[in-house]
Amino acid sequence: MWTSYSLRRCARFVVSELMRPPLQFEPITRRIPAERQGAKRHYGIHPYFTRRPANVVRAYIKHFTQPGDFVLDPFGGSGVTAIEAMLANRHGIHNDINPLANFIATQIADTTYDDTTYIREALGEVQNQCMAQVKAVSSMSEAEVARALGNIGLPENIELPRNSDAARFFDLFSPKQLLALAWLKAAIEKISDAPARGALLLAWSATLGKLNRTFLSARGRLESRGGSSIFSIYRYKLAEAAVQLPAWDVFHERVMNVIEGKQEVLRQKRLWESTRGWQGTFEAHCLDIADLPAAIGRTVDYIFTDPPYGGHIAYLDLSTLWNHWLGFRVPNCAREKEIIVGGELRLTEEHYIKRLRESVRVCVSMLKRHGWLSVVFQHWNVRYFAAILEEATEAGAELKAAVTQIGDTIWSMHKKKNNEGVLAGEMILSFHKGDAISKPRRPQSRGLTTEALLGDTLAEVSPDGRPFAGEALFNQMILKAWKSGALASVDVTREAFSEVLKSKGWRYNSLRHQWFRTLEPAPTDFQFTF
Repeated sequence: MWTSYSLRRCARFVVSELMRPPLQFEPITRRIPAERQGAKRHYGIHPYFTRRPANVVRAYIKHFTQPGDFVLDPFGGSGVTAIEAMLANRHGIHNDINPLANFIATQIADTTYDDTTYIREALGEVQNQCMAQVKAVSSMSEAEVARALGNIGLPENIELPRNSDAARFFDLFSPKQLLALAWLKAAIEKISDAPARGALLLAWSATLGKLNRTFLSARGRLESRGGSSIFSIYRYKLAEAAVQLPAWDVFHERVMNVIEGKQEVLRQKRLWESTRGWQGTFEAHCLDIADLPAAIGRTVDYIFTDPPYGGHIAYLDLSTLWNHWLGFRVPNCAREKEIIVGGELRLTEEHYIKRLRESVRVCVSMLKRHGWLSVVFQHWNVRYFAAILEEATEAGAELKAAVTQIGDTIWSMHKKKNNEGVLAGEMILSFHKGDAISKPRRPQSRGLTTEALLGDTLAEVSPDGRPFAGEALFNQMILKAWKSGALASVDVTREAFSEVLKSKGWRYNSLRHQWFRTLEPAPTDFQFTF
């Protein structure tokens, strides 16, 4: 029962909390070495595009927030940010326009049960239903496979994006792959327990990434070690020789990976429960970012996000393999709003820049006063950086730090084919939202040529001629141009960037992925690689 004393005490506490000055943080200014394979909950369960290192994301969350704070990622991908926020005893809010991304994140984050027994029991049910049947597929004749396919439920044989090697959905599979996957999915869907069914569907979806004709086996390694061209070349490129992996073995391995990842999540939850108390939560949304503020209905303490980088990766097109068979509908209006360049709808660069600006403004609007926004980004197009920096400033956020994370990216097929012309790693831009009455001022233009800018930046990045990564130099150029108010006038192409460095006596080492100083400058058309 409330007494007058307890009411006065409660009132004083509420007033003190409202009047308490916000926590002040210094931004992170140093690179955090990535531990890519350290978290089984993110690596090994299910493939996805451009997944950020969990330890880096976790370090940023812990630095800028306290337990119980709300952490948002409006471009959440497979859920690294929101899951790590939940496991750090924060409230993780995940959003992505791609249903596949939300499916992966939601299943990994599910903590309905305290251990993974329910997954093993569900696996036993599926094993009893169809293991022998699935294993027998490899020895079936073409006629037997054709008859079996006629008696099993399959998704509609839809058309694929125009740049695909395959014309229709079924062309992505051999008949035997199609049959084995269909039998597995039919057995999983009979599982009555929703969390168990979801966990096995996650493993089946990961199996789908290996049992299709886009799977490219790694040279010199086990046949099963490799990945889909969807994640390396960013299109449906069919392998010259299809790899026929044993369906049940692949599925069983994927289930074990799900269990291992789940055990990590549950261990962390139990640790909080036994110490400071568990208050971590996870929520997921599948919305365009413009609709997110109304859906969340609150401001957040911190945003860590990795917006789409423009060209090459048409996420919704490339996720058709999974979304279609899992039954996730992707309406055309979602494709029209996707923040990319190109894709099946051939979205323009102007569309991308406009949507990128809108997204940055929405992010700042969702932040609490004195909240922080960290944007992970990398691209040759200076206009994209300008969109982020200008819009954040106009919305009332000030750039406080920019850290280049070199060496975090597992080199993509594009990097291997065109080493010096591809930017790998990323830059993490951290903005602070100040008082509404004090808006940070944009830098005033001083006028600076691109070549002079590169020369000045080079002197800062490598004053003594030591080797450097091209990404570090390029990112420092962007920041220098921004601080000088000259970003709008900078136009740096990957070709010009390389040629200017070569003309100044630098050569690219394709093994180290760094630029090295040579004794004498060479003509700009001279080609040399260590």
